[in-house]
Amino acid sequence: MATLYAQVERLRTARDNLVRVRSRLELSALPPEELPRRRNWVGREVLAHIDEMLPYWLGEIERVISGPLEPVPFGREPTDLVRVLTIDRDRTLPVSELYGRLDNALERVLRRLLELDDRQVARRGLHKRRGEMTVRQIVDVMLSSHLEEHCSQMAAALDAEVAVRA
Repeated sequence: MATLYAQVERLRTARDNLVRVRSRLELSALPPEELPRRRNWVGREVLAHIDEMLPYWLGEIERVISGPLEPVPFGREPTDLVRVLTIDRDRTLPVSELYGRLDNALERVLRRLLELDDRQVARRGLHKRRGEMTVRQIVDVMLSSHLEEHCSQMAAALDAEVAVRA
């Protein structure tokens, strides 16, 4: 039944990497007053985005799976207002809340991905910029690779803060 084992393992590894930097994130400064639209994100902003993007992309995957006609339009632009405002709102939450949301969202994503069968992962969606993608490709790009990129971004943000303090 499950065909996305490799992607699930990548997501678990990314989560483990985020857990490893939790104590560093807890000791980091609060985000600046300036909203993160024209500057590099700090660690809490990265985590706030991860927390909102996991359920978002799972919903888009469900949209493609259940769409009546293929390819099913899906996705958003980085400037999406809901995305931006959610990160703005959640970036000042306590680190414990951000990690709690990460755990809940990722467990839901992993559970659902393991339920998908070959027919479901072959369903096709249509992204405005990336074009036609199967559910497998959406999981690879929008979830697995995306989360891995944010793990690197988190490490860089935490390292940059240390460098500024030094």
